[in-house]
Amino acid sequence: MPRFMIQGTFTADGLRGLLKDGGSGRVEAVRRMAESAGGQLESFDFCFGDNDTYVICELPDNKAAAAVALAVGSSGGATTKTVALLTPAEVDQAVHQSVEYRAPGV
Repeated sequence: MPRFMIQGTFTADGLRGLLKDGGSGRVEAVRRMAESAGGQLESFDFCFGDNDTYVICELPDNKAAAAVALAVGSSGGATTKTVALLTPAEVDQAVHQSVEYRAPGV
């Protein structure tokens, strides 16, 4: 199943919710969300910096990842950026796949 990294940043409302529910409550909510989309939560970490959370989850496909992004974004509690993750084997396959490309101006 494809893996995705979801980088999250809480809004003011999201931070108020975090203060109310705690970190474990957020993890459980995200676990339920991933499972409801047909996937599973692999890891959930809180962090300092530009993002407040990093979530790694398996989801069935890009449509499921888009549904998750839409659900989170429309909640008003956080903004997210979703990144598709590749395994080393997938990168090996990409290395051996021939594609045609012309650089701009060449």
